[in-house]
Amino acid sequence: MQNHDSTHLHAHLDGDAQHAHFNEHRSQAALAAALALTLGFAVVEVVAGFMANSLALISDAGHMVTDAAALGLALLAQLIAKRRPSARYSFGFGRAEALAAFVNGLAMLLVVGWIIFEAVQRFSAPVAVKGGTVLVVAAIGLAVNILVAWSLSRDKESMNTKAALVHVLGDLLGSVAALIAGSVILWTGWMRIDPILSLLVSLLILKSTIGVLRESFHHLMEGVPDSADYAQIGADLAKVSGVRSVHDLHVWEMSPGQPALIGHLEISDLQAWPQILHSVKTMLLSKHGIDHITIQAEPHGE
Repeated sequence: MQNHDSTHLHAHLDGDAQHAHFNEHRSQAALAAALALTLGFAVVEVVAGFMANSLALISDAGHMVTDAAALGLALLAQLIAKRRPSARYSFGFGRAEALAAFVNGLAMLLVVGWIIFEAVQRFSAPVAVKGGTVLVVAAIGLAVNILVAWSLSRDKESMNTKAALVHVLGDLLGSVAALIAGSVILWTGWMRIDPILSLLVSLLILKSTIGVLRESFHHLMEGVPDSADYAQIGADLAKVSGVRSVHDLHVWEMSPGQPALIGHLEISDLQAWPQILHSVKTMLLSKHGIDHITIQAEPHGE
């Protein structure tokens, strides 16, 4: 079979949907900067964590290492999402961001599980921790995490960046916990504060991680967007003049923020289809923000 150029098949003509199937103009600068900062400090914190024998610091270091991988995956996903549709992937690669978010969420679950396990072990057998080392490293880590979180928070659109931000916010909480743990140990010598704070932070991170997994899973399973009311869309289509009934209706997002719709409409008069289609497109865009639609007209009663 010959491999013909399919570029023209992906083109949108006048009256078609206005969005593209790729994110050509999305900048990767924030993710790249966050990756460099996180990876650089992760090395420092891993070494310091084991030297100080602090679970709070090790858990924060583990978050940082996982975050570096998460940010790298997020950056790769955004680069993939910039690729134009091809003859094999006609919808483009925008869904790569949701896939990366889901994988990052699963990785975060593993990290949280490990920290909880270690914290429980240390309750019964407290380990000596060097509070001074923990305090200094945690303070530096907090500053790094604040800078990275601020950088990522400027991207309001990408589900993938949101998932990476959850990792970084988890690190930020970890740094605060390590800072508190180091201070308490340094001034009181109470070692159990280390696993207690690690456990608390892990539970907080778990809540955010589950949210990211739920959102990305919903997108990967082509669920109806949260901003869309499936039943109302069907009812509004049925109210369009000339439409007798609606069936085989599907609403989903091809990539985050780009809803699409396909469906069958039974109409009274096929001759009136151009006007009916115009009314349908106008209604869907104005009331539901959907402009990528594929509608099949069927004569009523057949």
